Amino acid sequence: MPLFFHVPTFMPMIIGEIRRYLRDNNAIRVSRSLRDTAYRALSVKERLSKEKEPTVEDIAREMGIKKEEVVFALDAILDPVSLFEPVYHDGGDALYVMDQVSDTRSTDENWTETIALKEAMRRLSEREKLILNLRFFQGRTQMEVAEEIGISQAQVSRLEKSALEDMRRHI
Repeated sequence: MPLFFHVPTFMPMIIGEIRRYLRDNNAIRVSRSLRDTAYRALSVKERLSKEKEPTVEDIAREMGIKKEEVVFALDAILDPVSLFEPVYHDGGDALYVMDQVSDTRSTDENWTETIALKEAMRRLSEREKLILNLRFFQGRTQMEVAEEIGISQAQVSRLEKSALEDMRRHI
């Protein structure tokens, strides 16, 4: 007598195993709760799109969560894209994702300039450091600096000029 199993009884187990496999073998680990939020958001989006194209706000309102949470969850389930993925090819050189990504804050020039600036600042007296900090990092005028540290504006000007010259020589 052949063994037959009832398909609807084993369906949740099969679906669970497939989800577990996909979750555990994904390139990027995403928490189960975040993934569940994303799938709920997709379900809500599908349901709402029968009437009109729903916005993130519509989905968030329907789910009772913040729109940022919806965006974060949906971003978390996107497949990663390689930096070497071509985005345009006109028969000549291809244009890759990497060509479209830039970081103006972390260039080699900025990194070395920052180190040189910190080294030059270390050589200054505490008073000179304070004046340069107030003037260039906090945007104060020479008069404001003079009032704050109790010296004349002319003294602030001389100390600032001297400190900058010392730094230039060091750099």
